[in-house]
Amino acid sequence: MTKKRLWITRRLSDATLERAARDYDVVINHADTPGTAEDLIAASAEFDAIIPCHSEHFTADVVAQFADRLQIVANHSVGVDHCNLPALKERGIVVTNTPDVLSDATAELAMLLMLGAARHAVAGDRIVRTGAWDSWSPAFMVGKQVTGARLGIIGMGRVGRAFAAKARGFDMDVHYFNRTRLTDGQAQGATYHETVESLLEVSDFLSLHCPATPETTDLMNAERFAMLPDGAVIVNTARGALVDEDALMAALDTGKVAAAGLDCFKVEPGGNPLFSKYENVFMLPHIGSATRQTRDAMGFRALDNLDAFFAGKTPRDLL
Repeated sequence: MTKKRLWITRRLSDATLERAARDYDVVINHADTPGTAEDLIAASAEFDAIIPCHSEHFTADVVAQFADRLQIVANHSVGVDHCNLPALKERGIVVTNTPDVLSDATAELAMLLMLGAARHAVAGDRIVRTGAWDSWSPAFMVGKQVTGARLGIIGMGRVGRAFAAKARGFDMDVHYFNRTRLTDGQAQGATYHETVESLLEVSDFLSLHCPATPETTDLMNAERFAMLPDGAVIVNTARGALVDEDALMAALDTGKVAAAGLDCFKVEPGGNPLFSKYENVFMLPHIGSATRQTRDAMGFRALDNLDAFFAGKTPRDLL
């Protein structure tokens, strides 16, 4: 039986690539550079399937130029804001993602960012690393305590709920906004808010875990930052599009926001260089799911979706 031809656009985990090579006629981008529009258009004529990452952009214009061979885009990501789903559907191309498997890894990173932002991790590391630590006093580097504080979560999907579970270990008072109210079993005692605005008013700490959509672009803008309690800490491990970065810097300048922990930015890769002047902003380069265990699980989930599709079954993570 002739193997289906598969293009893997980035350097995935060794276990994933080994399995893909066993089951498919696979071409791997070992250079590990983002696939361009031209690459995607060419691949549509050469491959039956593509496993891309969020670095490949399936815009309407790109998809309109696709050949007829490509049947499925099995994303190696949960978010699919890099895919124009209506355009792909119109061409009859199936799209899947990889939910569930990266929730804990991303929630762990959100906790790291929250703690690091609250307790001056950037400034503290710099002071020790540069040999500038030459004194101490009770007023030295006093931060914001997490234990017992009120935590607001926007988006109580898998990652949001995993983060809430970890926050309960710090005895945080969890509040949330979600498109739909969770069951009591899912909420685990978290307080539901019918509006984002109501949630913001009580959020000493705020963590974003919702997808990037036209409705959530610049969700956190100047007006909404102003609704937070003075000295709030904000964490974003979801998508950079959720935060108006100029508004965040303005809130940091006034002290309305005491600190921020950011794993994603409007422009990626690269981030926003203007944040570099803020030692109360703890930044990481979009590595929420970057653990060995999770990378293997994401790759296998994408391959599971391909296997099901080519076996004539409905992929588990069909969008």
